[in-house]
Amino acid sequence: MAALLFILDALLTLVVVAFLLRLLMPIVRADFRNPIGQAVLQFTNPLVMPLRKLLPPAGRVDVASVLALLAVQLAKTASLWLFAGGGLALLPLLVAAMRDLASTVLQFYFVAVLIYALLSWVAPGGYSPGAQLLHRLCEPLLAPLRRVIPPIGGLDLSALFVMIGLQALQILLH
Repeated sequence: MAALLFILDALLTLVVVAFLLRLLMPIVRADFRNPIGQAVLQFTNPLVMPLRKLLPPAGRVDVASVLALLAVQLAKTASLWLFAGGGLALLPLLVAAMRDLASTVLQFYFVAVLIYALLSWVAPGGYSPGAQLLHRLCEPLLAPLRRVIPPIGGLDLSALFVMIGLQALQILLH
């Protein structure tokens, strides 16, 4: 039972991450014309496009994508609770869904910054759609720290400090 719950959680988390990317990519001005962007659009369009007819974007924030992300996260949390044999009380479900979403965002950024830092050591300057997307997603977190923390021996430690901060937030969340 625990293994099935893990598999369901992992698959539903991937769905939530797709909708999170749908929300974040326009905010960080990432290119949707690459294969990753196209996959995100194709996967999320069936839910986002009908919502967009009702809710227009507000600046760079796509309100339909926000609502779709919240709905998918709520469905994920409810599904996991039901699969685990729990009940569905509305207020605890909403609180758990928002906490789970915050945790997913923190985990997503932790992994993104880690991969971004590793790619900078392994393949600096190389172009790939994934590296470009990671650059757009991670630089808003890393750039402010680079202004405060100088490189030590040519080594940029901003990613390390961001990851420590993200883990600290994750601990505070739980």
